[in-house]
Order: sequence, then structure tokens, then C-alpha cells
Amino acid sequence: QVQLGESGGGLVQPGGSLRLSCAASGSIYTIYTMGWYRQAPGKQRELVSTITSLGNTNYADSVKGRFTISRDDAKNTVYLQMNSLKPEDTAVYYCYANLMRYSDFEVMDTWGKGTLVTVSS
Repeated sequence: QVQLGESGGGLVQPGGSLRLSCAASGSIYTIYTMGWYRQAPGKQRELVSTITSLGNTNYADSVKGRFTISRDDAKNTVYLQMNSLKPEDTAVYYCYANLMRYSDFEVMDTWGKGTLVTVSS
């Protein structure tokens, strides 16, 4: 079984910063793409950023220049550094991983349970 555990959410003032972390654990052979999605109240889940095993990154236009994604493959962990936060960044942030399971070499998508980020004065 594979699990993703997020941490780092919380309340921050506009213009502030937060760093989200997500660690994958369990029977993992290799992780391909990792990333972050978010869902604001009353809205659909949307892509924030992804990073491949080669280090190629992708960002939503709304976060370009403010957010930075990175990963530590030795720790099976992905990070999201969020700077210059805006009230519209308020959402539950979900970690995502596309990986190969060690037990049966099945490739699967896995999601974390989410961490709440609130940007408010």
C-alpha cells in the first residue's frame, strides 16, 4: 500500500509565504511525476504544479513566478514553496504522485488527503 502525507498548511497573511511538503511511503518502486493540486470552496480541483522524475516542471499561470516546486527522490518527497500569497490562493492543497508499486509493478495515481492553506489578514 502506498500513502502520501502532506504537511505545512496553515493561516498566512497576504504577501506571506508557506512551504508545503508531501512524503510518499509504502511499497514504492519508483515515482514518476509528483505535484500539487488545489480546490477552493465551491470550485473544482485544479492543477497548481507538477515535476517529473527528470526535473521538468509545470505551473498554472496563476502561480507562475510565485510558487516553486521541487523534489527529493532520496526521501520520496515533493515540496511547494509558495511566496507572495494572495487571498485567492486559499484552498485545500492535495499532493499527487504517479508511481510504480513495488509489490506488483503496477503504475498508479495516488493522492494525499489534503492540507488547508488560508490566506487572510
